[in-house]
Amino acid sequence: MQHDLELPKGIIEVEKRWTASVPLMAWPVTCGFPSPADDYLDRPLDFNELLIVNPASTFAVRVIGDSMIDAGIFPKDIAVIDRSVTAIDRHIILALLGGEFTIKRYRQKDGRVWLQAENPAYTNILLNEDSEFEVWGVVTRSIRMLI
Repeated sequence: MQHDLELPKGIIEVEKRWTASVPLMAWPVTCGFPSPADDYLDRPLDFNELLIVNPASTFAVRVIGDSMIDAGIFPKDIAVIDRSVTAIDRHIILALLGGEFTIKRYRQKDGRVWLQAENPAYTNILLNEDSEFEVWGVVTRSIRMLI
């Protein structure tokens, strides 16, 4: 991916090195009681296709902090950001606010714009004409490593 300026620290460039796919089972799996195994497979699942819609405008960041846990974004997750998506009300975005990056829910109503955390321990950030604010992209996926 070509950039006009150097990526800030903590931003992970998404690079497609090879195409890899894994089998996707044709049946859903419950998280309760086990279901009998079947011998049916759906089409192969390509993680490039699953995670990245617009490769030229996509990058990733590692998440720190717990302000978005109620949206399912936890510390150490990797957030996939697409710069080609226009932020609208209720999107989760990567914002540059006062020279620092943050992930929050973008909110608009009655001409007001604010950034909303998804953790009641944090307050909303009301934006105004004096706010140094820029939407860097929309969070399209969050990847969690369990082991």
